[in-house]
Amino acid sequence: MGPKLIVLFIVVVLALTILVQNSHPAKLRLLFWSVETSQLALILIMLAAGFVLGFVSAKLLGRPRAKPQEEEDLT
Repeated sequence: MGPKLIVLFIVVVLALTILVQNSHPAKLRLLFWSVETSQLALILIMLAAGFVLGFVSAKLLGRPRAKPQEEEDLT
């Protein structure tokens, strides 16, 4: 097992520990809406929303890739 895999395993175990400990009901109020669900579901939804927003912003604001230069004929 490489170091990246070990770090990934530790992060996953810590994330699962946090998620399991936050399983009690929570109330989300946003403007006129009110939803009561488990805190676990809210954490997962916010995690997914953050991932999507980060991915979209990286695609929109990221640096363009350099085009490969064409080889010149030396004949």
